[in-house]
Amino acid sequence: MNTPEPGLPMVVPAQGLPARVRIHEVGARDGLQNEKATVPTAVKAEFVRRLAGTGLTTIEATSFVHPKWVPQLADAEELYPAVADLPVELPVLVPNERGLDRALALGARRVAVFASATESFARANLNRTVDEALTMFEPVVRRAKAADVHVRGYLSMCFGDPWEGAVPVPQVVRVCRALLDMGCDELSLGDTIGVATPGHVTALLTALAGAGVPVSALGVHFHDTYGQALSNTLAALQQGVSTVDASAGGLGGCPYAKSATGNLATEDLVWMLRGLGIDTGVDLGRLVATSVWMAAHLGRTSPSRTVRALSHQES
Repeated sequence: MNTPEPGLPMVVPAQGLPARVRIHEVGARDGLQNEKATVPTAVKAEFVRRLAGTGLTTIEATSFVHPKWVPQLADAEELYPAVADLPVELPVLVPNERGLDRALALGARRVAVFASATESFARANLNRTVDEALTMFEPVVRRAKAADVHVRGYLSMCFGDPWEGAVPVPQVVRVCRALLDMGCDELSLGDTIGVATPGHVTALLTALAGAGVPVSALGVHFHDTYGQALSNTLAALQQGVSTVDASAGGLGGCPYAKSATGNLATEDLVWMLRGLGIDTGVDLGRLVATSVWMAAHLGRTSPSRTVRALSHQES
């Protein structure tokens, strides 16, 4: 137990948790993609650079989706080269082979595909059934792996769906297994509408382990709709998960799930992990300053409780 520095929590380690957590920062892509006002490319690039300066090692940069579907990310070809020199991992989302072509042409070494655990969301997001979407991703993953590119498989609606309700655990396990068998290196389990609770998280991770899915290949991606993101993260850590998705300042939502609120704020996550004695390599002060800077560009305060507490922002 250590006496805390000013502005930092007291460190009180807990048993059975990872010594280090890799934060997969999604603020620059997932966090900004639904902003109504176009964020200038130069501001996005500076955001990524500032995030890299906090010690984050994985920063999702953009998405090579058709501009018609996500206008905010229409500048992917301009943005990626503007940050490609940074000494961090810069994953990008690729919805199909055309997106992969665009990413590979710019030298991307980490890509992600975006699948769904439910039929309703697969229809809303991809205009395909779950299995049709998996079929679409097969050549993307195969070609990426042939190019020695790391592939992440995002899986949305792992816990609940706004149209279908609670999602059966075996249904999620089936799609996870399919993505891994396809060749994905890593999976991100998404609580897209934020309805998960710790017991549900534990049940899913237990079932995945029983299906031969290594915990080392899993990350978690929680939304804070019902205030459960941190408690769900802790439950995942207790099961051995050591990759956690988060968004600087709590930016983001989901355009196809109207009840979804922001992602887990990276600052809130870092505060909890710091208190547990878990290493992230992140400078919390710099991260807070970065989120305050970005919030100013967006014309509003950050929803992150930690940002507000440490920066004295007014709501």
